[in-house]
Amino acid sequence: MKRVKNIFLIYLTVVLTFAIAVTSIAQTENMMKINKGSYIPLYGVDQQPVLVSPFLMDIYPVTNQEFLEFVKEHPEWKKSNVKPIFADSAYLNTWENDESFGKLNPQAPITNISWFAARKYCECQGKRLATMEEWEYVAMANEEIPDARKVESYNKFILKWYETPRTYNNSVGQTYQNYWGIYDLQGLIWEWVSDFNSVFISGESRKDTDFDTQLFCGSAAIGANDLKDYASFMRYAFRGSLKARFTGRNLGFRCVKDLDE
Repeated sequence: MKRVKNIFLIYLTVVLTFAIAVTSIAQTENMMKINKGSYIPLYGVDQQPVLVSPFLMDIYPVTNQEFLEFVKEHPEWKKSNVKPIFADSAYLNTWENDESFGKLNPQAPITNISWFAARKYCECQGKRLATMEEWEYVAMANEEIPDARKVESYNKFILKWYETPRTYNNSVGQTYQNYWGIYDLQGLIWEWVSDFNSVFISGESRKDTDFDTQLFCGSAAIGANDLKDYASFMRYAFRGSLKARFTGRNLGFRCVKDLDE
């Protein structure tokens, strides 16, 4: 009897170990590991490098189909239920109704999503929104190298995308796969980050909740480390114009997850 019990315990241990392993794999499915590193951001104090810890990032932005599944499970985020403090009137306004995106491409990125909704979606997946520093760190890669900001073709691609209409209708995964194995950071949609307006905070205690208005005009270039990086200038300026309840037809998101070093 004791021998049978021991065999059962061994079997149970093996099953549980396998289940944990499967769960771990599922949690990282459709995500890629981003190794730790550092880089000089467009804006920074005395051009000090930003240190980035390792993390996991979604390979693709969140799609219409994925967000539909989310609102079915969390009806408080349906367009007829969401509170005005968490989203403006354009929230999900291209959807047919609360539980249908109609004729929209199910594999196109979800857009018309507020920062609050994006953050909640990620939290419900056991993830979070990327910080601005994490997003920029991954997005500065092209297909071959982790930092392509000095590569002319890289910047031309981004600027050309800024001029191309309705890219948000395209399915995810149609742009290049970058050095880290991530798609669509450039060329599909803009994406929310957790601290989207942090670069424009003055840092002075008496103005901690205010934007430094000088950063929005020509003087913004004074603190930049590369005056020719027009693509990044536009990206930072766009972030600075956002409010958390704002939604936009070309503004979506993806999630990341912490990873122990």
